[in-house]
Amino acid sequence: MKNNNFESIFDAYQLVSGAKIKGKKHDEVFELGAYDALKRGYVLYPLEHGVKFDDFSVMISEKELKNNFLIEAVKQNAIAA
Repeated sequence: MKNNNFESIFDAYQLVSGAKIKGKKHDEVFELGAYDALKRGYVLYPLEHGVKFDDFSVMISEKELKNNFLIEAVKQNAIAA
């Protein structure tokens, strides 16, 4: 997957369930799961060719996400007033 679809993570408000996360150094793509307050981390599920694998997951902290991962840039449509 190309890097131009991904941007750096600056704030925890960017980390929403279902977001696509990519490693800065590797082409591994993950789907972000829910935040687990007891373990103080986010669940990442491997994503390959648009298929999420639920049988394997990784727990990762917010700090590590900010330092070592990129998040998919999503354009939002303006709400017509």
